[in-house]
Amino acid sequence: MLCVLATALLPAGALATTRSYATSLESSVLQELNQIRIAHGLVPLVLSRQLTAAADAHSLDMLSNGYFAHASFDGTSFSERIARYYPPGSSLWSVGENLLWTAGRIDAASSLAAWMADPGHRANILSPAWRQIGIAAASSNDAPGVYGGGAVTVITTDFGVRSDQNAPSAPPAAPSPGPSAPAPPPLLESA
Repeated sequence: MLCVLATALLPAGALATTRSYATSLESSVLQELNQIRIAHGLVPLVLSRQLTAAADAHSLDMLSNGYFAHASFDGTSFSERIARYYPPGSSLWSVGENLLWTAGRIDAASSLAAWMADPGHRANILSPAWRQIGIAAASSNDAPGVYGGGAVTVITTDFGVRSDQNAPSAPPAAPSPGPSAPAPPPLLESA
């Protein structure tokens, strides 16, 4: 419903084009990310509907409210936000998140290259602890706030592991925080 409300002013056919682009980008990010993990001797991540719902809600919230951060617009931490969609298991639960925004459109290869060039994002992608992922891309032709009213694409990847999965015996180490100061697009953030 947020997608429809956020894009209600787009010309006829623009919603389908935007959603088609986002769906293709999400699928390609998953494929490329798993190729990187396999090349590093890690298990591929399984797409989680719950983590994808969390990522989708966050990407749309950032676009509609004009901010770029792990904490939600209302100040909720990323782990609390994700827990609403991806509840903790009985003894082990850990989540991480990578964010990216860029002017206009971006492809999966460029997204992964930007994340892999930053230590915090790279640590999330290459963490052996993660078992599931949610990926959401969202685009706007006139994003407010930090996006300056321009055309942008935002990608959220939420990583997770919990005790009801085939998980390692210890939680993953907390990834190092990514850059928080503005930089030339694409902008990245890791938690």
